[in-house]
Amino acid sequence: MTSSSVVRPSAAAVAADGRVPWRSRLTRADVKLAPYFFIAPFFVLFAIFGAFPLVYTGWVSLHDWHLIGEHTFVGFGNYTALFADPDFWNALRNTVGIFILATVPQLLMALAIANLLNRKIRARTFFRMGVLIPNVTSVAAVGIVFGQLFARDVGLVNYVITRLGLDAVDWQANTWSSWIAIAVMVDWRWTGYNTLILLGAMQAIPKDLFESASLDGAKPWQQFWRITVPLLRPTLVFTVVISTIGGLQLFTEPVIFGNGRMLGGTLGQFQTVTMYMYENAFQRFQYGYGAAIAWALFGLIVIFSLINLLLVRRAAR
Repeated sequence: MTSSSVVRPSAAAVAADGRVPWRSRLTRADVKLAPYFFIAPFFVLFAIFGAFPLVYTGWVSLHDWHLIGEHTFVGFGNYTALFADPDFWNALRNTVGIFILATVPQLLMALAIANLLNRKIRARTFFRMGVLIPNVTSVAAVGIVFGQLFARDVGLVNYVITRLGLDAVDWQANTWSSWIAIAVMVDWRWTGYNTLILLGAMQAIPKDLFESASLDGAKPWQQFWRITVPLLRPTLVFTVVISTIGGLQLFTEPVIFGNGRMLGGTLGQFQTVTMYMYENAFQRFQYGYGAAIAWALFGLIVIFSLINLLLVRRAAR
């Protein structure tokens, strides 16, 4: 009795005319097209909620736009009026000033706190969770707390200042004092967020590098500047760009500080560009002019992001 083996023909042998079977073609198409289908929802949502509003806002900025009635095409007339508007330049100066006062200390503190939390300390998990609490705190609660802290007559900050023998400060009356108060609010709220991002990147750095550096006699601060900071460059670039975008779009903190008013103080001493845009578009109903302010802010964010990107890359070399 002889045993016989059954040999199954391959898919290529089945197609006698040399054509690739449709199942093989479907499999190949699935492998090639599947990644595009997975990322397609993001681009669809971005086109609906990102690209279209951006383009439409640009179109509105070229018109004398009203909700009811005709929309008169004025070309770049809104931009010409914008760049000649002293109130816009005042809002721009306030935005850049608060942005610098808030962002630079914020990133430096986030880097320092992340470096501390990356070490073996007691209750490390508790502190890692605690740094994010300000970011998830209600904005209304933040407004109440900081309103009491920076109150002119009964504020805790002025109480400490007067106990030191200095004069009390009217935090809303002056430009620099209002900038500092708002910057403190921003730093308190967003430092923990950047800390966790930097901490996650630090934990991805191989420990062997630090052990080798210790054997070579490198001190902790040398390891930090020679190993940690250079390897954090991609994450630092990300945090700088994100902080730049958020800092130049500053809206919530100054509005809370001004008790919900868009004027930014009696003389506009802390009115930001976003507040000025809201005032023109939704209080004065100058939608075309407000759209022009929005596009000017967009260009400003792009310019500052590129400048910060170049500075961070050069500093990390």
